[in-house]
Amino acid sequence: MPTPSAPPAAASEDDVTALLSNPAAYPERPARVDVIETHCARVFLAGREAYKVKKHVRLPFLDFSTLEQRHQATSREIEINQPHAPAIYFGLVPITRDASGALRLGGQGRPVDWAVHMRRFEQNALLANQAQKGPLPDTLCKAIAGVAARIHGTAAIATDIDGAQDIGTVAAQLTSTLGAARELLDCEAVPAFIGLLRNNLERLSPLLSTRSSAGYLRRCHGDLHLSNIVLIDGDPVPFDALEFSEELATIDVLYDLAFLLMDLDNRNDRHAANVVLNAYCVIAPVGGELEGLACLPLFLSCRAGVRAIVALERSAQLQGSAREAEEESVRNLTRLAANYLAPSQPVLIAVGGLSGTGKSTIAAGFAHRVGAAPGAVHLRSDGERKRLFDVAETERLGPEHYRAEVFERVYGVLLDKARRALAAGHSVVVDAVFAKAEERAVIEAVASALGVRFVGLWLDAPRDTMMQRVGGRQGDASDADRAVVAQQLTYDTGEITWRRVDTSGARACSLSNAEAVLRASGISLAE
Repeated sequence: MPTPSAPPAAASEDDVTALLSNPAAYPERPARVDVIETHCARVFLAGREAYKVKKHVRLPFLDFSTLEQRHQATSREIEINQPHAPAIYFGLVPITRDASGALRLGGQGRPVDWAVHMRRFEQNALLANQAQKGPLPDTLCKAIAGVAARIHGTAAIATDIDGAQDIGTVAAQLTSTLGAARELLDCEAVPAFIGLLRNNLERLSPLLSTRSSAGYLRRCHGDLHLSNIVLIDGDPVPFDALEFSEELATIDVLYDLAFLLMDLDNRNDRHAANVVLNAYCVIAPVGGELEGLACLPLFLSCRAGVRAIVALERSAQLQGSAREAEEESVRNLTRLAANYLAPSQPVLIAVGGLSGTGKSTIAAGFAHRVGAAPGAVHLRSDGERKRLFDVAETERLGPEHYRAEVFERVYGVLLDKARRALAAGHSVVVDAVFAKAEERAVIEAVASALGVRFVGLWLDAPRDTMMQRVGGRQGDASDADRAVVAQQLTYDTGEITWRRVDTSGARACSLSNAEAVLRASGISLAE
């Protein structure tokens, strides 16, 4: 590949744009070329392929004004994206000037610019566009969590950055920029938000520094939101990782994840955000995920605040109704940033009942509505048992995995994880059979020891309903079948003091019953 070793005959940005807008410039000779513009790049969609070039811009956070800088940025873009998205990123292609003075895509002349060669995908495949059709399915959300976990698990660890100083820089930018925009925003709300931001940063600084010392600051994606994840052959694939600043992309892994969670929440799909968070914590790619939940409100707030700043800058470039819409987005994102920092007391909710009463379905149905965004940590005994024996959730275990000592180990893991999440200030929902009075007493004691509110739900359904449900399960972590239900019906559960919930009906009705009991117990549920 040619390299910019000799000074090239310069090409203007307009010249490069004209070349790449011409179908004749491409080997495929597409019928047309479509162009997508961002604040710092242009993407030329040509047939089955795409070519991305950097704009010749100098902004406060990046500089693409010289050929050398654009070459470095495009090379880095390939380097950091190709490992996670090999189906999208093909390589780097020079834009050259030949002996006649004509520009060419590729060729043997001197490079005058550089393009990232990519696979073209349908815009409808972007998760941002998928989300506009309605809530994202749980299976997709779990796959997205797996994508984030793989990025973080393999990312280079930063050893010379203090976590408190890192997020403190973001907080300072928010304080300065949003503070100066008080005329556009709610004048009284801005100082309150800034005060909360500073207080949270001061309170969490020791933990943030500890997390960086433990290796949780890594070279992350840096821009992990729904517009930068696309479905390729049904699988979510991240792309367009932040390439122009190692400083901005070297962050706490939970801060990287928080962008995705905030984006989902801002699109009114908190359930999806909750599924992603829980699946990520289950995978636990770097460790410290549950303890790190103490930082999540601050991380979410900063992500919403940064998005507000971007919208503020964009609004200044617009006119009329488009500008008004962008300014409203600034206000909404600023309110969201403030809401994330509102004090929230954690609660512990235990969901018990025999197999087939709908414990996991009901718990997952309301978990996103409990506690601070994006909802409670959902711990499930069936899932913990599969992880204990290092098998897939859908792999069936034998009777030896259900002996009394195994039950004790599984419940021990549930209790430990519940304690850690609650100690971090995050609400928890635990679902298990809890058939024995002592099992119910132990989970209640966890809440008592930590001084948090506890509600126990006991789900009831008729025998035939339970049998029908377990008989129709597919792709679920539970191994319970009709024989297990028959055996459980012989249990002496002792006195059930938890609040009973009728789950004999359809899922929506059963979930409504459970939520009504929670409200009657004094638990606030997010709308």
